[in-house]
Amino acid sequence: MTEADPLDPGPPNPGTDVGLYVHWPYCARICPYCDFNVVRDRGRNEEQAGLVAAILSDLEAQAALTGPRRLASIFFGGGTPSLMAPEAVAAVIDRAQALLPPRGPIEITLEANPTDAEAGRFRDLAAAGVNRLSLGVQSLDDDALRFLGRNHSAAEARRAIALAAAAFDRLSIDLIYARPGQTVSDWTRELETAVDLGFEHVSPYQLTIEPTTAFGRAFARGTLTPPDEDLAADLYETTQIVLGRAGFEAYEVSNHARGIPARSAHNLHVWRGGDYLGLGPGAHGRITLEGARTATVAHRNIAAYVQGAAAGTPWSDADRQDAAEAAEERILLGLRTVEGAAVADLATLDIVNRADDLIADGFLTRGGDRIVATAAGRPVLDAVLKSILT
Repeated sequence: MTEADPLDPGPPNPGTDVGLYVHWPYCARICPYCDFNVVRDRGRNEEQAGLVAAILSDLEAQAALTGPRRLASIFFGGGTPSLMAPEAVAAVIDRAQALLPPRGPIEITLEANPTDAEAGRFRDLAAAGVNRLSLGVQSLDDDALRFLGRNHSAAEARRAIALAAAAFDRLSIDLIYARPGQTVSDWTRELETAVDLGFEHVSPYQLTIEPTTAFGRAFARGTLTPPDEDLAADLYETTQIVLGRAGFEAYEVSNHARGIPARSAHNLHVWRGGDYLGLGPGAHGRITLEGARTATVAHRNIAAYVQGAAAGTPWSDADRQDAAEAAEERILLGLRTVEGAAVADLATLDIVNRADDLIADGFLTRGGDRIVATAAGRPVLDAVLKSILT
């Protein structure tokens, strides 16, 4: 019997396979819609060298805690990890694969912005071991890019896409829709352009206005008005139609792939309930310790994280989930995907009975041993989940 291919989309074994998420908090510019744990990149070279050392130390400690495991995937997120020195990226990849030997080739994703400066690093990042690039283009329209506070133009994005295609076998593009003033025809053209540029994976995100962001403050002042719910729903439906027509499947609420191999193996590992180590300031993780699913959160402050990693205390929180909490998380994540959630994983919740009305109304379906959100349920998934869990 041959060993399973780690890139096969079958369910991971949380007891043996573990993903790795690395958070790089530095950005050249803080976008007005961003509420992630980020800081300005300027003049922080010494601090960044210390952070790389702390991430490697944290990796060693967490690998020792979890015991012998197989590495399922690596994801460098942020922030802007394409600002990370390629030799630092290589050091993390090499150490992770030495500590948690994978079964074979694994997906290693890095998020990047399409500025000319960052695009110049693409070949070096590929040489470091990255084999999948997620480009934060966000829009292919210059006016929209200025509104979103991006530090690249549409022309720069196109140049970066061409360089990325030459360096990486797998490419994904992030796009933001439901921007003020955006029309269905505008969004249709953007999606069709992304398809024409050759992307096999598209992540369209509806613009959300978070209170702590610059956009949140503008909204509170009344100087920013997002599209109304009806237009936002039309833009969502346009996404499904345009990408579906081009051969993409919405395998998760905000992720579309052209074929199973194009899906994000790392994200699927997380959505299916696999363990993953969170490294870097503010990074979240889920690991099984002494038989209990444990939710970890690293210190958000960079200095606190570096000091904590040195002292063996990188986490600000490490909460052991009880059976009900673990089940709730499984349905929150599982219903986002076309696979849904296994009924057996939800045994501690009275999910099946509470789902009956939603199944009758066409928002959920039950096929065999799984509960899945329907095409009608996915656009209103927050309301569906609230109905099930309260």
